[in-house]
Amino acid sequence: MRNSLGPLLRRGMVGVFSLASLWAPGGPAAAAPAMPTTSTAPTASTPSPAPAAAEAESLAFTQRYRALQHGGIVRAANSSITCRRPVERSAASCPAAREGRAATNDDNDDFEMFYIDVDNDPNTYNSSRAEVRPPSGARVSYARLYWGGNLRVGEQKPPKDNGRVLIAEPGGQYKEVLADTVVGHRVAHGADAFQASADVTALVRSSGAGAYTVAQVNVAMGHSAAGAWGGWTLMVAYEKESEPLRHLAMWDGFDPLGPGGDRTVRLPGMRFPKGAEGRAGLVAYNGDRGRTGGSFTLSAGGLTTRLADGANPRDDVLNSTISEPGRTAPGRTPAYPNTLGYDSDVFELDKGLRHGGDRLDFRLVSPRDTAWAGALFVAVDAKR
Repeated sequence: MRNSLGPLLRRGMVGVFSLASLWAPGGPAAAAPAMPTTSTAPTASTPSPAPAAAEAESLAFTQRYRALQHGGIVRAANSSITCRRPVERSAASCPAAREGRAATNDDNDDFEMFYIDVDNDPNTYNSSRAEVRPPSGARVSYARLYWGGNLRVGEQKPPKDNGRVLIAEPGGQYKEVLADTVVGHRVAHGADAFQASADVTALVRSSGAGAYTVAQVNVAMGHSAAGAWGGWTLMVAYEKESEPLRHLAMWDGFDPLGPGGDRTVRLPGMRFPKGAEGRAGLVAYNGDRGRTGGSFTLSAGGLTTRLADGANPRDDVLNSTISEPGRTAPGRTPAYPNTLGYDSDVFELDKGLRHGGDRLDFRLVSPRDTAWAGALFVAVDAKR
């Protein structure tokens, strides 16, 4: 989305997401309590009615899962919508935009957007696939699926389906997943944005590594100044004795980034030694490639480090990418480098951890785009 939506978006927009930390140092693995959930296994053509999940316009970031164990966190992610054709003569071609080859005019508001649908099932209107790869011999401790996007573009999707999605494990059939916690849903700045999530630990633990397909993410197609965007991320925490002892944690919430404010995220109780290694993963919505100024910083042990790599420039972190450190994430179908509005990125933290410490402070800034922060994970060495 560009700053062409009127005065609200022409103003400089800076936002920071806050995490309410519930960390208990050295405590056992724990997941935050969730609302009751219904588990069914419909086919795509005969979905069961989904009860409307409770919604809120703003959800403060809170801890979803924590553990101190030998292991780590991996994730799979993909977008649910992409471009079909440009709407302006000045816009890049759609293939050039989604392959990241366009120099300018490669944002979602430059195109008519249409659903990605890879499953050859006429009963699903969108579907995409990505691989999740816990190490061989690892035990899945916790898995959570996040999905969301914009409901208002050339069409207006009803929000009653925000809390429902379909997922198929490697080689399996679709199963209905219902949001097990409050859904973030807010109309703002020309968009009608939402994020939902659910615990899918049992499914991932029994199915293991491989390509998961997620369908029926409730996002709208078409064209508008706000743009079409949306996708999903599957986060998986695992335990494996041969790996280092690490602090593992997941947080989520739902808030637009901006306007104004300067809040620092303080994560106490995560003591790490000098020279520790670690990773952080971030999910965000509606960041536009080339809209410079966005940043993701880590403060730890007296150092403040801008997190960046070959896939995410220092001043353009919300740049519509699904990445592993320094590269486009592999194992996706389709594997477009430019997702046109969906970010699910993993960053190396090593440079920012070299002094050691007992707290991690993260800060995400979006000075120009109206973006939404959705989820964050951290995996940091507790010992060397």
